[in-house]
Amino acid sequence: MGMKLVWVCLGGAIGSGARFLVTTWSVGRYGAAFPYGTLAVNVAGSFLLALLFQLSQRASFLGPTVQVALGAGFLGGFTTYSSFNLELVQYVQNGQSRLAALYGAATLVGCLGAGFVGMHLGRLPAR
Repeated sequence: MGMKLVWVCLGGAIGSGARFLVTTWSVGRYGAAFPYGTLAVNVAGSFLLALLFQLSQRASFLGPTVQVALGAGFLGGFTTYSSFNLELVQYVQNGQSRLAALYGAATLVGCLGAGFVGMHLGRLPAR
């Protein structure tokens, strides 16, 4: 367990850094009125985790240590439910119920859709 923990911590640090870069870039590009960065990392992370799960079922190079480093580590640090939750609650508290509903629906539909696509692509035969 000791080395797996090290890999999870390393992956988490890289994933958190990547999330910071994506969200910072999105605010610079689109402004802070809507959390595009949080939405993007959560949708991308949902896709990648589902893909990783499917590929790990048949890819020998994705052993348990790589799976946990990428899944719990990198993708755990990259995605963020807590930021999504805070942003959604702030919209509600500020009386922006339509924006809250849009953001909640976009996150739910986007993440579920991305997860289904990732699972499907991970099941396709290798060419």
